[in-house]
Amino acid sequence: MNNTLYLFLAIALIAGITILTRAAPFLLFGRKREIPAVIRYLGDVLPSAIMVLLVCYCLRNIQWTEAPHGLPELLSCLVVAAVHRLKNNMYLSISAGTGCYMLLLRLL
Repeated sequence: MNNTLYLFLAIALIAGITILTRAAPFLLFGRKREIPAVIRYLGDVLPSAIMVLLVCYCLRNIQWTEAPHGLPELLSCLVVAAVHRLKNNMYLSISAGTGCYMLLLRLL
């Protein structure tokens, strides 16, 4: 199989799987069917759980025994929490936290 055909088939397969995963909720729960309680529960709980996992993933490699002892990461987390509490805007919170982290990395 030549490279062009292989690449075409790979892209077609990836596109098909992407379309299928996007269409699955509409195919399964369309036509005004009742959404199962488990799915509603997961829809309520998973966004927060994913955010906690992302925070843990981002903070996993902090060197507590070496300078700056995790100060940029922890201060940036506090900035994200404070801005989100004040403005309740996810994009502003993430932008402020990222900017704070980049600034602290340069200053400390």
